[in-house]
Amino acid sequence: MSEDTIFHKIINREIPADIVFEDSDMIVIRDINPVSDIHLLLIPKKTMPSLSDAAEGDAELLGAMLLRAAKLASDQGIAEDGYRVVINTGGCGGQTVFQLHM
Repeated sequence: MSEDTIFHKIINREIPADIVFEDSDMIVIRDINPVSDIHLLLIPKKTMPSLSDAAEGDAELLGAMLLRAAKLASDQGIAEDGYRVVINTGGCGGQTVFQLHM
């Protein structure tokens, strides 16, 4: 896969983003077109076009992303009231940027 998605450009610091969290495996940014007051995108740094491209070896990364989502919800003060974690997969699944993100 070509690493030229907007998310790869953000990871590579080619374009700016409001970064909320970053470690060696993922970056978390605020969505530039939020559909809620708090709309964050968790993006793995590993190239992974969609969830369908994930392999057994990605289980730890995906688990870490889900745990980070829960931590961020708590940090943002929305964990108690509730929140959504969504992964759109493929064109028919509503995915528009082909780098996995949740």
